[in-house]
Amino acid sequence: MTQQQSEDPGTPTTALEATPDEFRAALSRLTAGVVLLTAHDPEDGPRGEDVGMTATAFLSVSLEPPLVLVSVREDSRMDELLSRVDHWAVSILDDGHRRVAAKFAMRGRVSDRLLFADTPHRRGTASGAPLVEGALATVECVTEQRIAAGDHTLLIGRVLTAHLPSPDARPLLYFRGGYRTLT
Repeated sequence: MTQQQSEDPGTPTTALEATPDEFRAALSRLTAGVVLLTAHDPEDGPRGEDVGMTATAFLSVSLEPPLVLVSVREDSRMDELLSRVDHWAVSILDDGHRRVAAKFAMRGRVSDRLLFADTPHRRGTASGAPLVEGALATVECVTEQRIAAGDHTLLIGRVLTAHLPSPDARPLLYFRGGYRTLT
């Protein structure tokens, strides 16, 4: 932990800041649901290209209007794409999607085109983005707001569609650096 020292030894420390390793270790104790964030790039080639990334920083923001928030690394292909297109989708993954989550979480991976070819999905009607078959739930969104936050971009999206293709499945969770399921 880094610490700023007070000039007066009787005065408490004015500011503390966790190191990146301390922060990562502490937040790894927070169990999170795993989602696949997807978007369609209509300008990339004759049919466009689908882009996907695994995320755990996803949450509801508002019921009326229906808003969600997802956090995207600022130097990612997804962030670059979502700076140009405003429609995207989220598939909430079930415990059978561990392989899908791991594939889309890898850095420096093969092209998304190959990853989607091996992932059963359908195209969203409101976003044009891929929706994972067998997901617990899917939402399609339009970006309402982009917020720069450190090395990430926070995207707030208005939910255009919400579906429960597999409502009785068990969620895929992320805890202490690994995928988990409910027992």
